[in-house]
Amino acid sequence: MPKFVLAYHTGPSFNPPADGPKHMEDWKAWMAGLGEAAVDPGLAVGPSKTVGTDGVTDGGGTNPLAGYTVIQADTIDAAIEIAATCPHIALGGTIEVAPDMELPM
Repeated sequence: MPKFVLAYHTGPSFNPPADGPKHMEDWKAWMAGLGEAAVDPGLAVGPSKTVGTDGVTDGGGTNPLAGYTVIQADTIDAAIEIAATCPHIALGGTIEVAPDMELPM
């Protein structure tokens, strides 16, 4: 079954100290509900640095990465349906859904 990366981007209404405990409860329930579709629960990330030909910049740009999860689904549309139920959306965040290109490594 194809794999997809769900890349979480922080929304403007997320306040970790205030929203953290409730969000974590919602997150754990959502993750448990994914069952075998959850390949890798991933991790949350803090402030980033972006490395490019111009050097290193702080902050991850205008829509910084907040974390990721790897799921499996039959199609990208099915993966989008899964992403749409994530509690990250309710906090004003966005989720980028990208398919595994299945390149030999």
